[in-house]
Amino acid sequence: MTVELPVKRLGDYSIFSKEDVEAIFELGKELRGLKVVHVNATAYGGGVAELLMTIVPLMKDAGLDASWEVLEAPMEFFNVTKKLHNTLQGADIEISEEEWELFEKVNEENAKKLNLDADVVIIHDPQPGYIPYFRSDTHIKYIWRCHIDTSTPNLKVWNRLTSKMTKYEKALFHIMDYVRAPFDKIAVEFPPSIDPLSPKNRELSEAELKSVVERYKIDVSRPLITVVARFDPWKDLFSAIDVYRKVKERYDIQLAIVSAMAKDDPEGWIFFEDILRYAGVDNDILFLTDLKGVGHLEVNAIQRLSTLGLHTATREGFGLVISEMMWKEHPVVARPVGGVKIQIDDGINGYLRQSVEELADAICDLLENQSRLREFGKNAKEKVRKTYLSTAHVKRYLEVIKSVVK
Repeated sequence: MTVELPVKRLGDYSIFSKEDVEAIFELGKELRGLKVVHVNATAYGGGVAELLMTIVPLMKDAGLDASWEVLEAPMEFFNVTKKLHNTLQGADIEISEEEWELFEKVNEENAKKLNLDADVVIIHDPQPGYIPYFRSDTHIKYIWRCHIDTSTPNLKVWNRLTSKMTKYEKALFHIMDYVRAPFDKIAVEFPPSIDPLSPKNRELSEAELKSVVERYKIDVSRPLITVVARFDPWKDLFSAIDVYRKVKERYDIQLAIVSAMAKDDPEGWIFFEDILRYAGVDNDILFLTDLKGVGHLEVNAIQRLSTLGLHTATREGFGLVISEMMWKEHPVVARPVGGVKIQIDDGINGYLRQSVEELADAICDLLENQSRLREFGKNAKEKVRKTYLSTAHVKRYLEVIKSVVK
């Protein structure tokens, strides 16, 4: 399925990073007319879809013939790929022969039905990873973009999966810690980005903020600690509630758990119910999800209304929700996992801590020191402006594309 794209203009991003925009236009002159197709599992829900909704239109504006295709697959396929995702992050889960057969069958079918006649095809994550294997084109250059923490995968699954991923020219990973054979010779460090003009990150009016406050009964007179994460075992939202309860012993705070139910994550409903039970009856724990009408603008508002961010994931591919919160000039207290540890500079724009007690103490430190809270917030926004905006991301893509078509 081809995804319908919004129109985005690189010139609108010059106010944030003029140098990157100029560099993109120069690269675009060299690559003008080149056909590039991105392929992923879903058009909504989760970070990859959000990224592509900005990256692909900006590639088009740079002069490339860029498009975005999404897999057509039954729910059973997404049950398998969720298991695959978990094993690539280290889970000890068995994937049966029948599940492998379904994975291959869906990839083979999509290799035939998707519009992949292009110069460069960029495959995102393992779900469509076998598409090149089932294509006979010799002129297409394939790039694999991995958004997962693959530093310590289940090797049995990793080795089987990658045995048929031999047609890739480059493999892009958030950080080099995630790189493993057979991609070590073609790997590129490739952090993702946030779109400062998207509904999730643009500036909001007082009226927009007030509407969210009233709709979701947020008490702006008290500190609000916000976690933005899927209902996923790796996000460890149980620990987030534990941290909140420890801080609550000292400060009258609220906790917002903000999430969306992604189409390719059927397991999420189970964890949602588990977390609700664990939270119990506590009116200061706010579950703000798309089930209650929380979309990108609402997430933006909730982050802006927050005092600081909390992230308790035990494994994390990158964690763009960190950069999103930092862009709103709020520090984040988080576990030092995956891409989180390169976004947060400990003691400068947030704190990196491991245990529930340490995370709670770090939050209390910022609540006790308002000047430090403000200073960390300013440092946080500047870090994102310099490093993790869409323009830097598009520039990196064009550089990699240029390297494979030269």
